[in-house]
Amino acid sequence: MSGTSADGIDAALVRCSFGSGDAIELLATRERPLTDELKAEIASLSHSGPGEIERLGVIDRELGRAFAGAVNALLAETGHSPTDIRAIGSHGQTLRHRPPSAGNEIPFTLQVGDPSTIAELTGISVVADFRRRDIAAGGEGAPLAPAFHAAAFASDGANRAVVNIGGIANVTLLRGRELVGGYDTGPGNTLLDYWVLRHEGLHFDKDGAWSAEGSVHPPLLDALLADAYFTQVGPRSTGKEAFNPQWLDQHLAEAQGVAPQDVQATLAELTARSIASAILAADISIDEVFVCGGGARNTDLMRRLYQHLDGKRLEDTSAVGMAPEWVEAAAFAWLAHQTLEQLAGNAPVVTGAHGLRVLGGVYPSGFTVGT
Repeated sequence: MSGTSADGIDAALVRCSFGSGDAIELLATRERPLTDELKAEIASLSHSGPGEIERLGVIDRELGRAFAGAVNALLAETGHSPTDIRAIGSHGQTLRHRPPSAGNEIPFTLQVGDPSTIAELTGISVVADFRRRDIAAGGEGAPLAPAFHAAAFASDGANRAVVNIGGIANVTLLRGRELVGGYDTGPGNTLLDYWVLRHEGLHFDKDGAWSAEGSVHPPLLDALLADAYFTQVGPRSTGKEAFNPQWLDQHLAEAQGVAPQDVQATLAELTARSIASAILAADISIDEVFVCGGGARNTDLMRRLYQHLDGKRLEDTSAVGMAPEWVEAAAFAWLAHQTLEQLAGNAPVVTGAHGLRVLGGVYPSGFTVGT
């Protein structure tokens, strides 16, 4: 998994067992940083520019090698061989996401990280390209994690929201064991990371310490929350195409003189309030909220979120059995398992697809020579 923030590769070793005792076990993990050169090229290719096709072909192979390296390192650390592993579920790196909810006449989504290269360098079959089948079926292609959240975290008699705060934030709504909804809520960490890098030279605001020093600027917050995305209903998804530095700079141009740490505090408040509003506006009354993704470790962000949740129980997903940093990677291992078992991986109630679909393509580990 490499998310919207493009800060590194998360590799997770997962056992999925189904039958009389269903279980999703997170066995081992490894984080592999992306090089500054790869990060810069990912950022550059996230918008139109010269030589895109040539550069796309190169970064597709480079990321494939990087993903394979993360897998091989994890196997070496755990003493496993490729024959121990049924498949690699590779989300890839999103470069573009143009969903139907954003008014795109021909919606598409693009993730890179060549699965053939991964299979070749690891000797393990790869399941990849999960999102495009849901798009082809009329869906948003995102978020895909809610189906996994339901499998991993749903509980009889409890109305739960599972919130993933990555670069973009999304929420999953569970009524007991029933998945009743889910959608991207807007920016998660992406603007916070951009702003602290620009002003403090840091890749992220550890514990939200810098945002905690600032004060929310109400006119700026109101302007940010006035974006049409926050009033959309039904299946919806978004990305850096909508919430990016240019979007923020346009608003800052109309709110000149705001101190940098106050902008950071306002961005944290934007993330917290947009998540909380989505939960409180749900068709079911939520009892408890569990947070995963990098945002779960942002103390200031979690504090702000709790303040807007009307006293609902708020914890990270370690309280229900999985460390928050690894939920998204585990989700794509589970999605690969679904694909290999010819089981649906999407949730039409979330994405708006025409129906359940088996997601992704399979890239076998070996080859057969015949006559």
